Amino acid sequence: MTALHPEGAPALERRYRRLMLAYPRQYRRAHGDELLDVLLESAAPGRTVPVLREAWGLLTGGVRSRIVSRATGSAWEDGLHLGVTAVAAVNLAALLPYAGALPLWTLVSALALLAILRGWVRTAFPLTLLAGVKAVMIAGGRQFFDVTLLPVSPDLLTDRALFQNSDPYLVAGAYAIVLAGLAVLASLRRAPRARSWWWWAVVVLVAWAGPEWLAEGEMFPVSLSRVIVEVTLFAFGTAGGYLARDHRWALGAGIYLLVVCGDLTLHAEYLTRQHVAYGGVLVLLVVAAAFAPFRPRRHCLD
Repeated sequence: MTALHPEGAPALERRYRRLMLAYPRQYRRAHGDELLDVLLESAAPGRTVPVLREAWGLLTGGVRSRIVSRATGSAWEDGLHLGVTAVAAVNLAALLPYAGALPLWTLVSALALLAILRGWVRTAFPLTLLAGVKAVMIAGGRQFFDVTLLPVSPDLLTDRALFQNSDPYLVAGAYAIVLAGLAVLASLRRAPRARSWWWWAVVVLVAWAGPEWLAEGEMFPVSLSRVIVEVTLFAFGTAGGYLARDHRWALGAGIYLLVVCGDLTLHAEYLTRQHVAYGGVLVLLVVAAAFAPFRPRRHCLD
C-alpha cells in the first residue's frame, strides 16, 4: 500500500490503526489487515488524514463490535453480575471519602469490589459481608468490630459526614443486594467473566460530591458527576440491548435501580422536581433497555 501513495500512506496507515483500536482485539486479529487494506486502497493519493466519514464509521463500528462481543454466555448470569458490580461500586464510593478515618474498612470494601470484578465471587462474599456489617453499624450509630469515632468526617471528595443523609436499613439493603447476587453466582458452575478496570473510575466519580446539581434539596443532595455517570451507563445499556438484542444490560441496570429507588423513597418528603426528573430518566432508560432487544429484524427483499 505504501508503494501506491508513498507521500501519505505511512501516516494515514498509523491513523487508521489508531481508529481501529475501537474494535475488540479478536476482531482486529481476524479482520484488521483486510480492513486496513480496503481503507488504504480507497484513499485518495497523498492523503494523510482519514476522511471524517470513515473515521466516524470506524469508531462507531468498533464500539458496536465491542458491545456485541460482550453479549456471549448466559444473559441473566452476566446481567446479575453486572448489577452486583454496579451496587458494590456505589457501596465503595460511599466509604471512599472517609478512607483516612476508616482505612481498614475502605480497604475491605475495595478488595470486595476487586474480587467481584475478577469474578471471584466466593472470595467477595465474606469481604462484602464484613464491610456491610460495619457500614450498617456506623449508619445506625453503633460500634462493631472496632471503635469508630462518630460522626465520621470526610478527608476528600465531599464535605458531609458518612451516612449523614442515609439510613441503616437503606445501607443494609444495598449490601444485601450484593450478597444475594453473590450467593446466586457462587451456586453456578462457571465463574463470572472479569469486568473492566474502568469501574474504579466510576467509583471515584460517584464518590465525588460536586458539582451539586440538586442543591435545592439540602437533605438529599445529588452530585452532577454521579448523575452523569449513571445516565451515561444506563444509556450505554440501552444501546447494548438494542445492538446485541440482549437483556443483560437491562437486568444489571434494573438491579442498580433498586438502590436508587430506595434512596428516593427514603427522602420522599425532600424531593424536588430535579430529583423526580433524575429518577424518571433512569427509570425510562431501564424500560428502554428492557424493550430495545425486541426491535424488529430487517429482512432483505427477494
